[in-house]
Amino acid sequence: MLPNIPEFFYYCLAVVRSGAVVVLLNTSSTPAELRYLLNNSDAKILIAQESGEKRYREIQDQLETCRILHTIHSGQKPFMAEQESSRYPEEPLATTIDPDDPAMLIYTAGLTGRPLGAVLTHRNLCEELNMIQPIFRREPDDIGLCLIPLFHSFGATVNMLNVIQAGCSTVMMDRLTMDSLFSTIEKNRITYICAVPRLYIGMVFYDKAEKYDVSSLKLCVTGGSAMPPEFIPLFEQKFGARLLEGYGLTEASPACSFNRIEFAAKHGSIGSPLNGIDIKIVDEAGQELPVNQVGELIIRGGNVMKGYYKDDAATAAVIKDGWLYTGDLGRMDEDHYIFLTGLKKRMIITSGFNVYPSEVETVLNMYPAVKESRVVGKQDLMRGEVVKAAVVLRGGFQPDDKEIIRHCKTYLSPYKVPREVEFVSSIAEIHAKEIT
Repeated sequence: MLPNIPEFFYYCLAVVRSGAVVVLLNTSSTPAELRYLLNNSDAKILIAQESGEKRYREIQDQLETCRILHTIHSGQKPFMAEQESSRYPEEPLATTIDPDDPAMLIYTAGLTGRPLGAVLTHRNLCEELNMIQPIFRREPDDIGLCLIPLFHSFGATVNMLNVIQAGCSTVMMDRLTMDSLFSTIEKNRITYICAVPRLYIGMVFYDKAEKYDVSSLKLCVTGGSAMPPEFIPLFEQKFGARLLEGYGLTEASPACSFNRIEFAAKHGSIGSPLNGIDIKIVDEAGQELPVNQVGELIIRGGNVMKGYYKDDAATAAVIKDGWLYTGDLGRMDEDHYIFLTGLKKRMIITSGFNVYPSEVETVLNMYPAVKESRVVGKQDLMRGEVVKAAVVLRGGFQPDDKEIIRHCKTYLSPYKVPREVEFVSSIAEIHAKEIT
């Protein structure tokens, strides 16, 4: 449970090399979320900064397997310092790792309201890297900007593992303002950025951008949520860098399709399948649909997860005959470019993070004043969507929206907390609006 700091690389790669499994945890996890994640994953050790210690201590007596907290103190020397390394053998213990052994466990939103742990193997991650490197073409002299949280599957792949594979450099940022972003690009001669659409939209709107020299910037990659098509040519014209949009999901390590540097982009498209990946558009019966007909995207390739940890039923619901059923709706044109059109499942995508409404509704309904609730996504230019809650109150209660939001903050990470609460007399009227 670490932010974007060098120690994330050190610990993650050391654990994987040892043959153990890394469980990547959101640094904003509440104690309630952390308790579930640690117990569900059967984690033995929690590695966190000092800020995570209080949360661990609060739930320590409720943890089934996690008995060790390893705290990284701010400003300490890397753990590989001479005085630390002298405590261990010069050569690591020999470990035989099978390509199909689990390497990472990354939690993603689940339909039931509880996160599911996607098990990614060494083979999954290596095949994914070999698929994206020909697209991104990172060279040893590239200098990237590490902005997406490394605990996110997108960040872990493109801003950590691909950096190691390509042998290039990365500048790590955990706190972001537009001034610090532009000054970092200028100072470090950044050539490459991989981030969510919100960052690039913010760059386009930033009124002081002309003060900075960003001529070093050559390639920007966007994913995690949909990029408004009209902003791609605006960004490329303003900053002189290609902006490539792609698509993926945690269960596929994560990238599955991308636009290509060598071809003109079709704005609004998530590109074509990566080499080594098969993508089909199918109907409800699983039959492939003709060109430009809308159906569900299904994916097959060496990057597709082994399954959900300790949940065979959830695994069987999404992996059928070797194909991963994504729950995303779209169409594929005659040039194999894919265009997303919606979601088959109830889900909100906010700033690249998936939120299942059922999880938020469960928390809302725990509040004594709430009789029932309905959570929906509200369109937002910067974040794609934000979480909005409609609430029916029990008789005799009159809480305001701030009380409801404070309750949610106790149990949910910030990105899951409703940004807007609407009090309604009946949930049926919200269903009617959704249908409309």
